[in-house]
Amino acid sequence: MAREMLVAGVTVDPVTKSPIVVLKDRENRCALPIWIGLLEANAIVLALEGVELPRPMTHDLMKSLLEGTGTRLRKVEITDIRENTYYASLHLEGSSGAYTVDSRPSDAIALALRFGAPVLVAEGVLEKAMTVDPGEGRGEGESDPWTELLEKMDPGQFSKYKM
Repeated sequence: MAREMLVAGVTVDPVTKSPIVVLKDRENRCALPIWIGLLEANAIVLALEGVELPRPMTHDLMKSLLEGTGTRLRKVEITDIRENTYYASLHLEGSSGAYTVDSRPSDAIALALRFGAPVLVAEGVLEKAMTVDPGEGRGEGESDPWTELLEKMDPGQFSKYKM
């Protein structure tokens, strides 16, 4: 089973200065931070802000190729986390049927934003990624530590990532 998540934004880890894409569930019960590369962060921010460049970047090119071949991106799913590395899949549908392609989560998210496709995260990934069990050590109605940190951040910090 997987949970649909929204891309809350991109921020920068204050310690490592690495970009982080933050996913939040619709009920605002949990947040999933994923550390990503600079180029992928830029691709996600451009999509979040609706910026159209005069020439296509890699994810725009991929979207054009898929659309040109009659292939649709149905959804992306973050499927696993192993040794602090996340794994994702693109769920595509074309004239030859439905198929799945392995992807890095940052690329999958950048494509999902361009296609308007849902971003799903496997429940097992959420369980492994949470540093504190959602029901453990907290009273009813309390959020996880990442959600608390994100709620304290200035919303202006999201999608303000500079290259």
